[in-house]
Amino acid sequence: MPHCQTLLQILRQRGYRITPQREMILEAFVHNQDHATAEDIFDQVQQRSRYINIATVYRTLDMLVDEGLARRADLRNGQVSYTTELHGAHIHLICRHCGQAIMAEHQMIHPLGEALHTRYKFTADLEHISLTGICIDCQEELTS
Repeated sequence: MPHCQTLLQILRQRGYRITPQREMILEAFVHNQDHATAEDIFDQVQQRSRYINIATVYRTLDMLVDEGLARRADLRNGQVSYTTELHGAHIHLICRHCGQAIMAEHQMIHPLGEALHTRYKFTADLEHISLTGICIDCQEELTS
């Protein structure tokens, strides 16, 4: 079963009404290969129907996050992007100079999670995080 249909089925089982608007938003969201902002999804949905507004997109994305079916991430200049849970655990390294996003191995963050739990008895959500810094290209540019 395609992921979009799986999400729709889960939402129905949890008592949500699946409107045509929600279905179009879910399709656009799921079929996006990367992280998408609400505005990206809105633009895609607007190509199919002018009867959906940006508030409906935000409410649908918030519902998916609340239900544990999607995640929010701050990846680009303070813009919030969304991805499905199928995207998997990962770390984004965001260059604050050029904005480049580099995917890092998720296993690298496990020691931090263990240290937080040991020292503070805090279980951190480290499945999808972003760290800012300066990429190698910008480091070279800034030092030359």
